[in-house]
Amino acid sequence: MEETTQVEVIRKVDEAQLTKAEKIILDGRVRVNGQLICELGSKADPHHDHIKVDGKLIRPQQFEYHL
Repeated sequence: MEETTQVEVIRKVDEAQLTKAEKIILDGRVRVNGQLICELGSKADPHHDHIKVDGKLIRPQQFEYHL
């Protein structure tokens, strides 16, 4: 999967509003692979990187397909 900005990852997983997701990052509440992220525009792959918000691991949404 392509890398996306942290804002997009947080918005997709937590269904957060854009300004809320940006504030979470700017408040220093996000870590990617153990590294603190405090600026917007940082990139990560939600399927390969360990992304944590307030110490809680964020996992990408998994979709179920019913035929």
